[in-house]
Amino acid sequence: MATFVSLVSFTDQGIRNVKDSPARFDGFRAAAEKLGVTVKSVYWTVGSCDIVVTVDGPEDKVTALLLKVGSLGNVRSQTLRAYGEDEFKRMLAAMP
Repeated sequence: MATFVSLVSFTDQGIRNVKDSPARFDGFRAAAEKLGVTVKSVYWTVGSCDIVVTVDGPEDKVTALLLKVGSLGNVRSQTLRAYGEDEFKRMLAAMP
């Protein structure tokens, strides 16, 4: 499984309905589970982004999940592929 970190920001619509954010996240978690994506962590933050979410799953399933969430209009996200220490060491060892 691949790991992804999403930096999420509320849209104008999302911040107007910020009190619904935990319930919307419950829906995100349920949708993730249906796709075989595991939510590893979530943090509501203060600063340049509003939420940080870490998930594990196949790239195509994570992409589908994030596109669906974005289409609802409450958030925008920037997603990073993340590599654990062992995974990164294997990549370095494979370098020519």
